[in-house]
Formats: sequence, structure tokens, C-alpha cells
Amino acid sequence: MCEIRGVGGVSVGDARPLVSVIVPNWNGARLLPRCLDALLQQTYAPLEIIVVDGASSDDSAALVRTRYPTVRLLQLDVNRGFAGNVNAGLRAARGEILALINNDAAAAPDWVAELVQGFGDDARVGICASKILFSEPGDVINAVGDLFYDDGTPNSRGVWERDRGQFDRPEYVFGASGGAVAYRRRMLDDVGLFDESLFMYCEDVDLSFRAQLRGYRCRYVPTARVLHHGSATGGGPLASYYCGRNFILVLVHNMPGGLLRRHAWRIVRAQLRLALLALRHAREPAARARLRGQLAGLLALPAALRRRRAIQATRVVPDSYVASLLTPARR
Repeated sequence: MCEIRGVGGVSVGDARPLVSVIVPNWNGARLLPRCLDALLQQTYAPLEIIVVDGASSDDSAALVRTRYPTVRLLQLDVNRGFAGNVNAGLRAARGEILALINNDAAAAPDWVAELVQGFGDDARVGICASKILFSEPGDVINAVGDLFYDDGTPNSRGVWERDRGQFDRPEYVFGASGGAVAYRRRMLDDVGLFDESLFMYCEDVDLSFRAQLRGYRCRYVPTARVLHHGSATGGGPLASYYCGRNFILVLVHNMPGGLLRRHAWRIVRAQLRLALLALRHAREPAARARLRGQLAGLLALPAALRRRRAIQATRVVPDSYVASLLTPARR
């Protein structure tokens, strides 16, 4: 769509662009040393590391100031959720490549270098996805990019599979997990940052979808490896609520009208299946949170439809292209 330029106005392929790595944090003092130690061992330069602290009540800020003086610390007065905290870091960052990593993740020493290499000279590539493995046992996949089913639900590609090399080939995918990802600044300038109304969970799916609608592509880079603890700062009823709500909102925001009509029955059936499953387990807090989230998603439809109109007005790809990105759901 446009030429992506790096530091000093030269293309990413002609010079080593400054990369900003943003670490969102909320009460993660016990997690940060492993994450930051790994980032400080990166083989790539130039590199800046930014910890965005969402008003933690633990000693996260003091830890960064005293033990990691070369790391930029951005302290927020309130916790804005993953989306808001990350956006604050993205706005403060100076890099032409903007990477994110969870505070409970540890990157391999060449993680940044491999992500930068993944962009190459192809200006259409706006996102590079990492190979994310669970820290324990270390060979089970957390995500190798994201996928989006034709029934309107997202998922992590390859999740829970044992890593046997089946995802060792670079390829284009629907999107990237925000737990370890890199974006071109110029793409974000065009597409926009994370949708802060989502607060947390699925905001990365939403951004990937918006990028695809604008003609950008996401490349999975299997050599960009990260070990992730998994749900160290989330999970449980919190995740269930926001996933219940945000599955609906991301779908309404982004799915083209023709595909909504084509897959309407599958979409309704998927939401009913999730609701019925939650009802069967209604004694569990996470199940009740899922139901509250689905209800909140339905109540938020008027605002979601307004946002949808703005997003769809800027779409440049046909329905057939978006259809090619969708993974068939189980029938």
C-alpha cells in the first residue's frame, strides 16, 4: 500500500531500523526480571526497551528503576488494561518497528533480529508473528500466529500441540498474538492502535483483522521464538468475561457484511454453543463470567455498529480475500 521507511528515511531493507520493545506490566514484579534479562541479551541493535506500568501496587516500578537503568519506565496513573497500557507505550516509542512481549515471557536472544528479518522489503507485511511455546514443558505450542474461524470465533494457531517442527515454515497467517509480536509503525499509523474499548483479550485479533482489511499481511516467523508462562497475569473469570464480550465485538467490528450473511447460522450457533456450555457449568465463576460477557457484548452492539461503519468504510480488500483468511469451523 505504501513504502515503509525506517530510521533516517531509508527502507527497512536498507538499514537497521530502531526497534522499540514494549512490555506491558501490572503487578508483575516477580515476572519482570526473566523477561527483561532476556531482552537485554538480544543480539539486535539499535533497540529500546519500554516497560509500561499500569499503576501497579507492587514494587514493579522500583525494580525497573534500580535493576534496569537502561530500560525506559512509563508509569501510568491508572491501569488501562492491556490495550490502553500498550497504546501508551506505542505512543511513547521511537522505533520504526514496534514489538510487544508479555511480562511473563522470555525471548530467545535473536527474537528481535528474526522479527525484523521477517518484514524484509515487502511493504505489505505489517505484522510479524512469533513462535510462542509454553515455558513448561517447553515444547508445547501456545501460539504460532492467530486464526479466525468462519463462525466468528478466534483461536491461537497450533495451541496445545506438541512442537514437532510442523510449524517451522514461514507463512502468511491471519494474525499474531499480542504476547510476542512486531508491527511496522507506518502500518499502525494507517490502521490505528489497539481498540481501548476492548480493554483486554482479543484486542490483538481486532488489530490483525483491521490490518488485513487495509491490505496488510501478517507473516509468521518460526525462528522468532519465545517461552511464555501463560495466564500469569490473567485467566479465570476475567478472561472468560472479556472473551465472551470481545468475541462478539471483534466480529461485529470487522467481518464484511457479505460474509456475515453467508456465515450467519454458524455465527449464531457458535454463540449459542458457548452460552449453553456456560449454563451447564453455571456453578463455576468462569462460566458465569462468560455469560455476563456475552450479554455485555450484545448490550454494546449500538456502539460496535458505529465503529463497524468507520472500519468498513476504509476497507480496501474484497470479500473473497477475507474469506480466504478464515478457517472453516467444525461442522
